Amino acid sequence: MNTQSTFAADQAAPLAEADETTIVRKVAWRIMPLIMICYLFAFFDRINISFAKFQLQGDLGLSDTAYGLGASLFVVGYVLFEVPSNMFLYKVGARRWIARIMISWGLATTAMIFVSTEWQFYSLRFVIGAMEAGFAPGVLYYLTLWFPATFRGRTTSLLFLASAFAGLIGAPVSGLILGHLEGVLGIRGWHWLFMLGGLPCVLLGLVVLSQLKDRIEDAGWLSTPEKDLLRSRIAQHSPKGGGHSLLGAIKTPGFLTLGLVYFLIQVGSYGLNFWAPHLIRSAGTQNPTIIGLLTAVPYVCGAICMVLVGRMSDASGERRKFVIGLMVLASVGFFAAGLFDKQTVLLIVALGVMGAGVVAAIPAFWALPPKLVTGAGAAGGIALINTLGQLGGIVSPVMVGRIKDLTGSTTPALYAIGGMTLLCALILMYALPEKLRQKE
Repeated sequence: MNTQSTFAADQAAPLAEADETTIVRKVAWRIMPLIMICYLFAFFDRINISFAKFQLQGDLGLSDTAYGLGASLFVVGYVLFEVPSNMFLYKVGARRWIARIMISWGLATTAMIFVSTEWQFYSLRFVIGAMEAGFAPGVLYYLTLWFPATFRGRTTSLLFLASAFAGLIGAPVSGLILGHLEGVLGIRGWHWLFMLGGLPCVLLGLVVLSQLKDRIEDAGWLSTPEKDLLRSRIAQHSPKGGGHSLLGAIKTPGFLTLGLVYFLIQVGSYGLNFWAPHLIRSAGTQNPTIIGLLTAVPYVCGAICMVLVGRMSDASGERRKFVIGLMVLASVGFFAAGLFDKQTVLLIVALGVMGAGVVAAIPAFWALPPKLVTGAGAAGGIALINTLGQLGGIVSPVMVGRIKDLTGSTTPALYAIGGMTLLCALILMYALPEKLRQKE
């Protein structure tokens, strides 16, 4: 350790362990509310297409396969630009790049009101995905710069709690928008949905630019001893070895396996996000407001589960085993939804189980990659894992839409997704290297 590092450690030493929790809480209150609001809108940007589905399909004359393809083209754009986006983020700073992402995707989402043909729908969905590319992994990388590893389970759960709130709040609000703003000022309900989802993102991007800081050193609201302790705790748990560049990350044992795991998680996630309103409607509920309220159930269950799992995984140091349990739970939910697809009450219970598993599994999973990568490897590596995972967002909507067009039922697709989430649990159980099996 050099003289400067020793001095920093000596400065941090007088602060007790309890002070670390106080500092982390201070950081969390400073940056997490804004990040959570931004993530809420990011997730709503993904699921609003599912609520617009019925009106949009009617206006544009889309089949379920065409709708699934359009939904998936968002992910194609996202996947193609994900890694380059995060490498730019690493070069120019998270604050500037996250702000750019939010402003551009907000404008692109709002532009959905001008879509009038199938090909315009395809093209703009691709553009929206390209504009949003890098947001989620960029935020995850940003959190590694501010929070020690022992707090990342709770912190990541807080972040993804915003996604649950996007479903919890967004689902009923979407139903109300579609049901009560239809025709107001001569504007279609689904047009209102995209405007109210897109325009706030532009304003939030400007707030990010003015409020977030790129480095601990820039945080004027932390004292020098607080900065030193926070830096030392983050450095203490940073992985040692070959994960410091994108190529080094790819070569790290277990890295690509994590990409496969996240792909399977996202197959389940997109299956829930894009098709839950359709499943509820097919079971016999027709009122858009009621569909919106019932669609919130899996996100309520997911929110409760992710908070509990975040705290328990931080306390135990176990990461992998919690993700295994959640994916088994998701699998049970998908199989049950297939069995009870025409019985509304039992279907909602199945969706609740599904949501508890798949929604909570995402933040639980993201505590694993930082055990392997750091620096540019973390920025590009997290983006690459997210890219591999987002391919599940291409497979899942198209697969479900195609199966429904061929068979007239979504049940076989639900069984297929249930099998894939179970496979995910088996890979986590038997195929990860020792470094990812260890407690923190």
